[in-house]
Amino acid sequence: MPLILPLLLAVVLFCIGVYGVLARRNVITLLMSFELMLNAVNLNLVAFDAWRIDDATGQALAVFVITLAAAEIGLGLAIVLLLFRGHGHVDADAARDLAEQDDAERDELVEQEKAT
Repeated sequence: MPLILPLLLAVVLFCIGVYGVLARRNVITLLMSFELMLNAVNLNLVAFDAWRIDDATGQALAVFVITLAAAEIGLGLAIVLLLFRGHGHVDADAARDLAEQDDAERDELVEQEKAT
């Protein structure tokens, strides 16, 4: 099989993942988009490893990336569940607004403590 076919598939997968990260606000969709991008990288690693017959470094790196992706998705889902239990939504923009509100409330409390 020519090298260009898996590379084109990897480019398509990576572009779909980038679109999902940039266009979607649902945190679960963001996590799935990250996984698509990581799988595109894995496809590139394995394709170049098959093209270069000398050693299996591409496959070893692909296993390492799969391990990192599994850890990332586990941590990401834990954060999503915590966000959903605490606030009832999994919207990334609303979560960012919550962080800004927390910062504003903390600054307000610091100012009140300084005033007393």
